[in-house]
Amino acid sequence: MTHDDAEALLSLRARNREFLQPLEPWRPDGFLTLSAQRGDIEWAIRQRQAGLSFPFGIFEHETGALVGRLTLANVVRAAWQNCTVGYFVDESTNGRGYATEAVHLASGFAFEEASLHRVQAAVMPRNAPSIRVVEKNGFRFEGLAKRYLQINNVWEDHNIYALTSEEWRA
Repeated sequence: MTHDDAEALLSLRARNREFLQPLEPWRPDGFLTLSAQRGDIEWAIRQRQAGLSFPFGIFEHETGALVGRLTLANVVRAAWQNCTVGYFVDESTNGRGYATEAVHLASGFAFEEASLHRVQAAVMPRNAPSIRVVEKNGFRFEGLAKRYLQINNVWEDHNIYALTSEEWRA
Protein backbone atom coordinates (compact mmCIF):
# COMPACT_ATOMS: atom_id res chain seq x y z
CA MET A 1 0.00 0.00 0.00
CA THR A 2 1.08 3.56 -0.66
CA HIS A 3 0.02 7.00 0.53
CA ASP A 4 -2.31 7.12 -2.48
CA ASP A 5 -4.41 4.30 -0.95
CA ALA A 6 -5.48 6.28 2.14
CA GLU A 7 -8.91 7.33 0.83
CA ALA A 8 -9.66 3.81 -0.43
CA LEU A 9 -8.56 2.34 2.92
CA LEU A 10 -10.80 4.79 4.81
CA SER A 11 -13.74 3.87 2.59
CA LEU A 12 -13.07 0.14 3.00
CA ARG A 13 -12.84 0.39 6.78
CA ALA A 14 -15.86 2.70 7.11
CA ARG A 15 -18.22 0.51 5.09
CA ASN A 16 -17.02 -2.61 6.96
CA ARG A 17 -17.04 -1.11 10.46
CA GLU A 18 -19.86 -3.29 11.82
CA PHE A 19 -18.68 -6.37 9.91
CA LEU A 20 -15.13 -6.15 11.30
CA GLN A 21 -15.90 -4.93 14.83
CA PRO A 22 -16.38 -8.44 16.35
CA LEU A 23 -13.10 -9.59 14.76
CA GLU A 24 -10.66 -6.75 15.43
CA PRO A 25 -9.15 -4.85 18.36
CA TRP A 26 -11.08 -1.88 19.69
CA ARG A 27 -10.47 1.23 17.60
CA PRO A 28 -10.26 4.70 19.19
CA ASP A 29 -12.39 7.68 18.21
CA GLY A 30 -10.78 9.29 15.20
CA PHE A 31 -9.63 5.98 13.68
CA LEU A 32 -12.07 6.33 10.80
CA THR A 33 -10.63 9.59 9.51
CA LEU A 34 -8.49 10.25 6.48
CA SER A 35 -5.63 11.56 8.63
CA ALA A 36 -5.68 8.40 10.77
CA GLN A 37 -5.60 6.17 7.70
CA ARG A 38 -2.76 8.21 6.22
CA GLY A 39 -0.92 7.82 9.52
CA ASP A 40 -1.58 4.08 9.51
CA ILE A 41 -0.15 3.75 6.01
CA GLU A 42 2.86 5.91 6.93
CA TRP A 43 3.51 3.73 10.01
CA ALA A 44 3.20 0.61 7.81
CA ILE A 45 5.71 1.99 5.32
CA ARG A 46 8.21 2.70 8.13
CA GLN A 47 7.68 -0.80 9.54
CA ARG A 48 8.31 -2.31 6.11
CA GLN A 49 11.48 -0.26 5.64
CA ALA A 50 12.73 -1.50 9.02
CA GLY A 51 11.86 -5.10 8.14
CA LEU A 52 9.52 -5.39 11.14
CA SER A 53 6.28 -5.80 9.22
CA PHE A 54 5.17 -6.26 5.63
CA PRO A 55 1.75 -4.70 4.91
CA PHE A 56 -0.11 -5.34 1.67
CA GLY A 57 -3.35 -4.19 0.10
CA ILE A 58 -5.68 -6.80 -1.36
CA PHE A 59 -6.93 -5.52 -4.70
CA GLU A 60 -9.78 -6.74 -6.90
CA HIS A 61 -8.50 -8.38 -10.09
CA GLU A 62 -10.74 -6.66 -12.63
CA THR A 63 -11.03 -3.12 -11.26
CA GLY A 64 -7.98 -2.74 -9.04
CA ALA A 65 -10.24 -1.63 -6.18
CA LEU A 66 -8.93 -2.10 -2.66
CA VAL A 67 -10.96 -4.96 -1.13
CA GLY A 68 -8.83 -5.87 1.88
CA ARG A 69 -5.58 -5.73 3.71
CA LEU A 70 -3.02 -8.27 4.86
CA THR A 71 0.00 -7.77 7.08
CA LEU A 72 2.90 -10.03 7.89
CA ALA A 73 3.57 -8.52 11.32
CA ASN A 74 5.68 -9.09 14.41
CA VAL A 75 8.70 -10.15 12.37
CA VAL A 76 11.34 -11.67 14.64
CA ARG A 77 14.72 -12.69 13.28
CA ALA A 78 17.58 -14.49 15.07
CA ALA A 79 16.70 -18.07 16.00
CA TRP A 80 12.94 -17.74 15.40
CA GLN A 81 12.65 -16.23 11.88
CA ASN A 82 8.89 -15.93 12.38
CA CYS A 83 6.01 -13.57 11.69
CA THR A 84 2.28 -13.46 12.21
CA VAL A 85 -0.27 -12.96 9.45
CA GLY A 86 -3.45 -10.97 9.81
CA TYR A 87 -5.95 -10.04 7.12
CA PHE A 88 -9.45 -8.88 6.34
CA VAL A 89 -11.54 -8.48 3.21
CA ASP A 90 -14.57 -6.37 2.39
CA GLU A 91 -17.79 -8.10 3.45
CA SER A 92 -19.08 -7.80 -0.14
CA THR A 93 -16.14 -9.89 -1.41
CA ASN A 94 -16.16 -12.43 1.41
CA GLY A 95 -16.09 -16.03 0.16
CA ARG A 96 -14.69 -15.14 -3.27
CA GLY A 97 -11.14 -16.32 -2.63
CA TYR A 98 -9.42 -12.97 -2.13
CA ALA A 99 -8.18 -13.75 1.38
CA THR A 100 -7.08 -17.25 0.36
CA GLU A 101 -5.09 -15.92 -2.58
CA ALA A 102 -3.63 -13.07 -0.51
CA VAL A 103 -2.45 -15.44 2.23
CA HIS A 104 -0.91 -17.69 -0.44
CA LEU A 105 0.96 -14.78 -2.06
CA ALA A 106 2.05 -13.35 1.30
CA SER A 107 3.32 -16.77 2.43
CA GLY A 108 5.40 -16.96 -0.73
CA PHE A 109 6.77 -13.50 0.00
CA ALA A 110 7.56 -14.48 3.61
CA PHE A 111 9.54 -17.55 2.61
CA GLU A 112 11.06 -16.49 -0.71
CA GLU A 113 11.62 -12.73 -0.35
CA ALA A 114 11.78 -12.07 3.39
CA SER A 115 13.64 -15.35 4.11
CA LEU A 116 11.46 -16.22 7.09
CA HIS A 117 11.13 -19.78 8.36
CA ARG A 118 7.62 -19.67 9.83
CA VAL A 119 4.33 -17.82 9.38
CA GLN A 120 1.82 -18.06 12.20
CA ALA A 121 -1.91 -17.26 12.14
CA ALA A 122 -4.17 -16.82 15.16
CA VAL A 123 -7.88 -17.30 14.42
CA MET A 124 -10.83 -17.14 16.79
CA PRO A 125 -12.46 -20.60 16.84
CA ARG A 126 -15.83 -19.13 15.75
CA ASN A 127 -14.31 -17.52 12.64
CA ALA A 128 -14.92 -20.46 10.28
CA PRO A 129 -14.22 -18.51 7.06
CA SER A 130 -10.76 -17.50 8.30
CA ILE A 131 -10.02 -21.04 9.45
CA ARG A 132 -10.82 -22.22 5.90
CA VAL A 133 -8.40 -19.62 4.49
CA VAL A 134 -5.44 -20.84 6.53
CA GLU A 135 -6.28 -24.52 6.06
CA LYS A 136 -6.55 -24.08 2.27
CA ASN A 137 -3.05 -22.62 2.41
CA GLY A 138 -1.60 -25.62 4.21
CA PHE A 139 -1.32 -24.09 7.68
CA ARG A 140 -1.46 -26.77 10.37
CA PHE A 141 -3.40 -26.46 13.61
CA GLU A 142 -1.06 -26.25 16.59
CA GLY A 143 -3.40 -25.65 19.49
CA LEU A 144 -5.67 -23.28 21.37
CA ALA A 145 -4.24 -20.17 23.01
CA LYS A 146 -6.55 -19.09 25.82
CA ARG A 147 -7.33 -15.36 26.08
CA TYR A 148 -4.71 -14.73 23.36
CA LEU A 149 -5.72 -11.35 21.93
CA GLN A 150 -7.97 -8.55 23.05
CA ILE A 151 -10.63 -8.27 20.37
CA ASN A 152 -13.40 -5.69 20.64
CA ASN A 153 -12.47 -5.22 24.35
CA VAL A 154 -12.70 -8.96 25.19
CA TRP A 155 -9.76 -11.34 25.71
CA GLU A 156 -10.52 -13.97 23.05
CA ASP A 157 -9.25 -17.53 22.67
CA HIS A 158 -7.50 -18.20 19.35
CA ASN A 159 -6.58 -21.29 17.40
CA ILE A 160 -2.93 -21.13 16.42
CA TYR A 161 -1.97 -22.29 12.93
CA ALA A 162 1.49 -22.29 11.36
CA LEU A 163 3.29 -22.94 8.11
CA THR A 164 7.06 -23.36 7.78
CA SER A 165 9.30 -22.89 4.79
CA GLU A 166 9.81 -26.68 4.54
CA GLU A 167 6.05 -27.22 4.33
CA TRP A 168 5.76 -24.38 1.79
CA ARG A 169 8.36 -25.96 -0.50
CA ALA A 170 6.71 -29.40 -0.24
